Amino acid sequence: MKKIFVGSLSWNTTDQGLQDAFGRFGTVTEAKVINDRNTNRSRGFGFVTFEEDSAAEKAIEEMNGTMLDGRTITVNEAQEKRRDGGGGGGRGGYGRGRGDGHSRNYDND
Repeated sequence: MKKIFVGSLSWNTTDQGLQDAFGRFGTVTEAKVINDRNTNRSRGFGFVTFEEDSAAEKAIEEMNGTMLDGRTITVNEAQEKRRDGGGGGGRGGYGRGRGDGHSRNYDND
């Protein structure tokens, strides 16, 4: 299975709309518009997962830069979400900076 990213979506695009737009390339196992968890409004992007890698590649090739629901969309291969917390930098956690005066050692959990 291969997941693709679809960006610059119209606020009106739905999961079913993604399914309909990308289904012509092959079997779609999931089509999901990502919503803001506080407002439940679309965040303007989504993901489509295909059963076959070749269908995903064809969808990227043919759909990138095309119009969907009145917007020019961006379509490319989805990147795996980083699980390590990502390269943020800055001050670390583990209780530092909380001002409670207690040391913590989280290495012995």
